[in-house]
Amino acid sequence: ICSSALSFILVLLFLSESWGQRLNTDNKKPSCDHCNQQLFCNCSHSGFTSVPTVTGSALSLDLSFNKITAVMNDDLTGHMQLKVLDLHGNGLAEIHPSAFDSLWSLEQLDLSYNQLTMLNHKWFSKLEALQQLNLLNNPYSYLGSPPVFGALVRLRKLALGGPSLKELRRGDLSGVTQLEELTVHANNLTSYDAGTLAHIWPLGHVTLSLHGPFLTNVTLAGSMIDDVSYPETPIILKDINLNGVQSVQPFSKAAKRRIRYLTLHNVSVSDEAIVDFLVVLDGVPLTKLTIEDVTLMGEGWWGKASQTDHRSIDEFYIRNLVILDVYKFTSLLQLGFLLEYPRRVSVINAKVFVMPCLTSHLLKNLQYLDLSDNLLTDLTLEETLCGTTQTLKDIRVLNFSGNALKSLSTVSRLVTKFSKLTHLDISRTGYSFMPSSCPWPSTLRFLNISGAKFTAITPCLPQTLEVLDLSNNNLKDFTLLLPVLRELYLSGNKFLRLPSGLSFPNLQTLTIQSNTLNMFGKTDLQSYQRLDNLQAGQNKFVCSCDFVSFVQLELREGGGIQLTDGVDSYICDYPFYLHGQPVDQVRLSVVMCHQVLFVSVSCGLALFVATLLSVVLWRIHAFWYLKMIWAWLKTKRNSRQRQQRRDKADTEALISFDAFVSYSERDAGWVENFLVPELEEPRSTSHRPLTLCLHKRDFLPGQWIVDNIMNAIERSRRTVFILSENFVQSDWCRYELDFSHFWLFDGQATGEAAILILLEPLSKDDVPKRFYKLRKLMSSTTYLEWPQEEEKREEFWRSLRNALRGNDN
Repeated sequence: ICSSALSFILVLLFLSESWGQRLNTDNKKPSCDHCNQQLFCNCSHSGFTSVPTVTGSALSLDLSFNKITAVMNDDLTGHMQLKVLDLHGNGLAEIHPSAFDSLWSLEQLDLSYNQLTMLNHKWFSKLEALQQLNLLNNPYSYLGSPPVFGALVRLRKLALGGPSLKELRRGDLSGVTQLEELTVHANNLTSYDAGTLAHIWPLGHVTLSLHGPFLTNVTLAGSMIDDVSYPETPIILKDINLNGVQSVQPFSKAAKRRIRYLTLHNVSVSDEAIVDFLVVLDGVPLTKLTIEDVTLMGEGWWGKASQTDHRSIDEFYIRNLVILDVYKFTSLLQLGFLLEYPRRVSVINAKVFVMPCLTSHLLKNLQYLDLSDNLLTDLTLEETLCGTTQTLKDIRVLNFSGNALKSLSTVSRLVTKFSKLTHLDISRTGYSFMPSSCPWPSTLRFLNISGAKFTAITPCLPQTLEVLDLSNNNLKDFTLLLPVLRELYLSGNKFLRLPSGLSFPNLQTLTIQSNTLNMFGKTDLQSYQRLDNLQAGQNKFVCSCDFVSFVQLELREGGGIQLTDGVDSYICDYPFYLHGQPVDQVRLSVVMCHQVLFVSVSCGLALFVATLLSVVLWRIHAFWYLKMIWAWLKTKRNSRQRQQRRDKADTEALISFDAFVSYSERDAGWVENFLVPELEEPRSTSHRPLTLCLHKRDFLPGQWIVDNIMNAIERSRRTVFILSENFVQSDWCRYELDFSHFWLFDGQATGEAAILILLEPLSKDDVPKRFYKLRKLMSSTTYLEWPQEEEKREEFWRSLRNALRGNDN
């Protein structure tokens, strides 16, 4: 029993420890610090499996495309200031009822493309500030009860539904009283209570995906369309297949509500359906009909609807048109009842290679024609515009961008006849050459020739232009005078500098991004008299002091010209240590930005230091010492060379004196009256006369004193220093002693070669410290002192003679 109890206790301890470790692990939330200065935190595509910790002051939090499957009640606690939360694309399957309770300021919430099988009204009960909610493409089949949107009194944009949505009941949208945008994906909807969406008013914009209902339950589709049809509410119907009379019936209720804006997106349609569609909308004040991503399954036989009235249609917009059997498709001549009324027609990316001139004549009221991204050529464009024949007399805007046009002179000639033309877009074409002159209508104000291959500008461009777009060409310069031009777009070219503003006296906007600009400054912009909007970012800027100062001080801080593309797009490319740094964050040193001043101050300071140092060195005779060192080294080298050429016998023959005497001029009386007579003219015949070298007597006149000293030292067996206070204080003796120093104590001569005679008491401390070898010699060598008593002088002379003779005795 005791053993079993002990085992049970051990298991409990183990489980409690494991559970505690798990709790500790769970409490360690991941963090995300990808927040910019505007407190927008982008934590998307980061692999998070739970909501990370983010600064509590964040205003926007993007957690999309992670792996967050659940949001717990405390995951978002403390984010009272958060305005935008994006959780779409996570596989989110569970949300705690109070997970969003602390988000009082939240205005946008995106929960789309997750795995929410049901919606809970408690999620939104505290989100009274919420304005946008996206619940698309979650696997819920109904919205739930009680109504989930009841507390969202400020909701203005709502998106709901998905492949799993089966039913919409009256009251599901209770609390939603007005919307700017409503999106409902109901492709598989099987049950709908009429009036479910009818109470939402005003309703700004509606998108309905109704693929299934249009195929199987046209009554359901009609009820939904009827509930959202208002004259001022644009309706977009997506993912529908119109094939036969029955499929068009849902539009009859919309027609009765006199809708004015209708868009069909991702639609396939037969000839019969088009005829029935036109019949259903007969007399309806529809002003704009948009069809995108449309597939025509017929051959264009729509003449049966020729008696219908569609004069209210002001604009046809067709984009991404596919004709299954294009070779059987008839001309549009039978559609005169449709084409004579619209003022705006767009047929984009429909593989149109020509619009016959006869068809162009049908467009009697046309003011806007967009045939971009088709297959037009110069030849077929001439047919479309009927050559020189008068047609499209009211046309104001032409867009032929993205076609295979080659000749600029051809298009200019064709549009000259349009006396009301103000806008012409011929961008993304094959133009590579600009003729020297071109005819243009005098009314032309806006010209877009971007995305071509121009390398130079000529007077072909009209002088009447107010807006000119030449982006994404190969231009390097622009010198053409355009006196009324207000906006110029030159991005994506090869400009090395800003064009001169003298050519554009009225220019207000200049865009020259993504060129090869290195820098620009105040002088470059002074020629622009009225420029107030400049976009010159995304260039390879050399961050010089002038450029950085100009961007940071004048442009950024409210000069006359504003950088409307933001200072963040101005990035340093050179110098290398600044590569990749935003210009507005660069801090350059004073040395780099004020080189002239820095050099001037540095040179002045260096000159002052050099002058001061020279004075100090002069005061301590440093220059003389250097000269002496150089002379000693030179003489020493010459002496060594001579020594190598001599043998010992030669060296002995070179000796001419027994001693070289170094003394102060003030001590010359003692030398001449005592030293010389006693040693050179001894009174006793027992003493051999000695030969002394005296500078006054034996130095060669006219020879440099250094050479005299060196020669005297080399030719003497000993050197006698007559030391006294006069010797120490004498400049000449000091220089002589200094130079002797180098030779006597450089390792070749020893202390025995020097004899020290003190005429008066003198300690080594009285000798200057720079004579450190002499001071050392006085400490280690016995020296002779001149006795003041007469009876001791005989012993002095005897000791001196013995010292001078040395080994010669």
